[in-house]
Amino acid sequence: MNAESIARMIVGGARLTCASELEWTLDSDLDELCEAADLIRRELRGNKVDLCTIINGKSGRCGEDCKFCAQSVRHCTHIKEHAFLPVEDIVSAARANQEEGVDRFSIVTAGRALTDAEFELALEAFRRMSDELRIELCASLGLLRPEQFVQLREAGVLRYHCNIETSRRFFPSICTTHSFEEKIATIHNARAAGLQVCSGGIIGMGETFMDRIDMALTLAELGVDSIPINVLIPIPGTPLEGLKRLDAPEILRTMAIFRFANPEANIRFAAGRELVSENGRGAFESGADSAITGNMLTTTGSTIASDRAMLVRIGREVVER
Repeated sequence: MNAESIARMIVGGARLTCASELEWTLDSDLDELCEAADLIRRELRGNKVDLCTIINGKSGRCGEDCKFCAQSVRHCTHIKEHAFLPVEDIVSAARANQEEGVDRFSIVTAGRALTDAEFELALEAFRRMSDELRIELCASLGLLRPEQFVQLREAGVLRYHCNIETSRRFFPSICTTHSFEEKIATIHNARAAGLQVCSGGIIGMGETFMDRIDMALTLAELGVDSIPINVLIPIPGTPLEGLKRLDAPEILRTMAIFRFANPEANIRFAAGRELVSENGRGAFESGADSAITGNMLTTTGSTIASDRAMLVRIGREVVER
């Protein structure tokens, strides 16, 4: 069978559930693979693109040792640090993104988890946004306690973000201060509180393609709603600063693999879109149906307006401004 025939089986209800069923994607013709992945996207997800934006609610001073991250106190990256932002600043940013035609907005914070006082500020911000705006709300606040997920849901949050980052096998190579199992437990706790789940990871950290397949299948088993795929942009001062950036064909093959493994999820192109021409256009023709956008992104020259224009050019639907 070729890529298209397997894609049509998936559209018809079949699912690929083990690594051996996806190994063929590593050697298949890239154009055929991407076209087949986009067939799955078109048939099962449609043409609507889900655009989300984030705000860095608390920057730096993180005690974890994730090797890719500029915000760890263990790395010398000279980033700008700040405490939890004023609630009014967060609400204003969400309003501006809503007016530009963004679907959802997330507060993202550095650190293993917020203090109780910081968490109360986050809840206040979410309540304000829920009351005053129509934009959907997401949170990425670390490894929270089960009752905190319930509080987030009551404050108007619909989705929680917690990346598993990579495969279970490779995870200890990039982080030792928390475990893969803690990530999985966080996802289960968010789901138990009635929240949707956004979870993905980073490619280009030295993992193998089989690690990526394993990550894709783990996310399928967890039934996550949204899968952000970040491509590592090595940051000076981090342990991964010397890694070579991935090229576009490898990125597109990975994107297609994730669509084959997760046919009904949002496949969200996040960091690293500048490594694919037209700020990621090829990925949206290889199975991706969602993106992180925003005028505050620092690793790309795109804006919300330019992303919307590119997506409209390839026949995708975005929410009206």
